[in-house]
Amino acid sequence: MRSVITAVTCGLVLCGSAAAQGAPQRQVACRPDNAELKLPAGFCALIVADSIGQARQVAVRPNGDVFVAVSGRSGGGVVALRDTTGDGIADVRERFGPGAGGNGIAVKGDWLYFAPNDAVVRYSIPAGALKPTAPPDTIVAGLPASRGHVAKSIAFGSGGALYVNIGSQTNSCQEQDRQEGSPGRDPCTELETRGGIWGFDPDRKQQTEADGKRYATGLRNTVALFSRPSDNQLFGLVHGRDGLFQQWGKLFTAEQSAELPAEIFVHLDEGDDYGWPYCYYDHQQGKKMLNPEYGGDGKQTGRCEQKKAPLMGFPGHWAPNGGTFYTGSQFPAPYRGGVFVAFHGSWNREPLAQQGYKVVFIPFEGAKPTGKYETFADGFAGTNVTPRGALHRPVGVAQGPDGSLYVTDDQAGRIYRIVYRGATR
Repeated sequence: MRSVITAVTCGLVLCGSAAAQGAPQRQVACRPDNAELKLPAGFCALIVADSIGQARQVAVRPNGDVFVAVSGRSGGGVVALRDTTGDGIADVRERFGPGAGGNGIAVKGDWLYFAPNDAVVRYSIPAGALKPTAPPDTIVAGLPASRGHVAKSIAFGSGGALYVNIGSQTNSCQEQDRQEGSPGRDPCTELETRGGIWGFDPDRKQQTEADGKRYATGLRNTVALFSRPSDNQLFGLVHGRDGLFQQWGKLFTAEQSAELPAEIFVHLDEGDDYGWPYCYYDHQQGKKMLNPEYGGDGKQTGRCEQKKAPLMGFPGHWAPNGGTFYTGSQFPAPYRGGVFVAFHGSWNREPLAQQGYKVVFIPFEGAKPTGKYETFADGFAGTNVTPRGALHRPVGVAQGPDGSLYVTDDQAGRIYRIVYRGATR
């Protein structure tokens, strides 16, 4: 597979495969400017919708209808998009759900599951419909939503269970959160209700967190939560902690703190403990290290030797927010079975340049990643690669029924669709 990223200009040529079932059978035309994205040779992009609000996770139905979870900065809830002409651009738009919005979204048959910050609700949307026929069922209510990491991500896994990420409310479970030199709480009682993945019955109404089961723990904030379609195994990408230099400047340099700790890619089995807040993963050394709040100095592993190791790590603070396995046939064979990851982008890598703001691809060999990755889509941020200066910031990724890739942006509310058209002529 090519590792050099080349900007592809499609002009008005036809890119991708036939339109989704139910729309006229014609090929979609990519944007002349390729939607300002840089993609590998043979790929091009179009804009499905723009300015829909703070677009977060995305789900696509077999007929090509797109459902986007929208957070509340500019009006939240769910935005449903449909292309009735087959040109790839949504010409029908519906909005429903709570005004405060949310993050997680998933489709299961005629049900659409949506996760506001403190709950998971379920809408009935029969085949052919684009919006609910009745008020939603509340599947889980009263989930922790105070302080940090309130967004909930959801996915279906083995046995058909509904899994929910409940992120930590602190950085590293300090007695005084994010205060220089403050020790960590030991044991960290926050892990009783946060910092992990909980499993619920997707068909039982009015559950609380106590009705669910803590499936995996020691995970600071698994915003990218998804399953592998071939076996329903659960995977995620986890945000690492902040402030190694800012809070422990005697032990870490600013440059070290910019790169550490790693954002980690994990395979989630029942009972797993990945070590937060006691541990962090150093991708440069390839091992888990003891956090300074618990006596670490960047050299000790301590109790972390007993914690589960990730599949691989990425540079610090890139903020992985979405992931999906690629199972389609539109993209070239090397992409099949691998994972696309959307990185929202960093805010705290000084004195180094901010990074992330792109979609990367993780190749797999059999059931496991190779340990390498390559940039797949870049250019979202534009020239000002900072949180406030970026034009677009990727969040969610999903595969369409024709094998194209959808990417959401919560900075300007854009929905991209990336297709493969083959070698340039």
